[in-house]
Amino acid sequence: MKISTLKIFIMVLLTSASAITLKAQTINTPPASPTQTIKQQFALSEIELTYSRPGAKGRKIMGELVPYNEVWRTGANASTKIKFGEDVKIAGNNVPKGEYALYTIPGKEEWTIILSKNTTLWGSMGYKESEDLVRFKAKAMNSPMNMETFTMQFVNLKAQSMDVHMMWENTMVNFTVTADIDSKISKQITDAMSDTDRRPYYAAASYYFENDKDINSAYKWVKKAVEMNPTQYWVEHLKAKIELKMGDKKAAILSATSSMAKAKAQNNPDYIALNEKLIAEAKK
Repeated sequence: MKISTLKIFIMVLLTSASAITLKAQTINTPPASPTQTIKQQFALSEIELTYSRPGAKGRKIMGELVPYNEVWRTGANASTKIKFGEDVKIAGNNVPKGEYALYTIPGKEEWTIILSKNTTLWGSMGYKESEDLVRFKAKAMNSPMNMETFTMQFVNLKAQSMDVHMMWENTMVNFTVTADIDSKISKQITDAMSDTDRRPYYAAASYYFENDKDINSAYKWVKKAVEMNPTQYWVEHLKAKIELKMGDKKAAILSATSSMAKAKAQNNPDYIALNEKLIAEAKK
């Protein structure tokens, strides 16, 4: 075999070997710590959380795989990110709208929760306390259920508050996020009521009723809403609830009876039941 021919033969072999190697590198397998992103509508915006979820896989977690008293990325891979769509408060700390890295320092009985302004790090490598936005404490609790996979979730959702749970192995830690939306909504109502053509009577009355605000204003608005929407049984049902809250049981029964008749005519069993319940309560 001539030298030139030998070179060509060797090059073909190398190219074939490289192709085989590259092909092997494209094997698709599940990630060891899959990433999860969860979004939750909250207050007047939403909260978004992105983190990687390692599994226990027979290992001892707290105090060993996740050491006590050391900064933890709160998951695996890149640091955990939490994004707030509006200004909130956590443990009395003001947290402006924006995205933060969520670090923790686990302890046997108490964790330190950290929101860092630096969201670019891989895990906790390069973490600096000087880049913290806030730090606060959270109690570590024993969970009756063994959690194989590190899990974070939003729970106990209310109009102005919600909890963030972190769970792994038999440990659970949570903290509460709150938002001051009352002043914002009250301003919206005041501004909207100055628009003589598009006053949101029903929405304003409903908000005042649900949040124990001026009941007289709520009643004035709901009466106007009924006048403008005579066939909408849910509007008249709100009127009945407000009347019952004001102590006018007779008026509440009349409004609920009218609302129930409209609900029957429009085949809505839910509001039929709601009005029956309200009438029974008013008759006590």
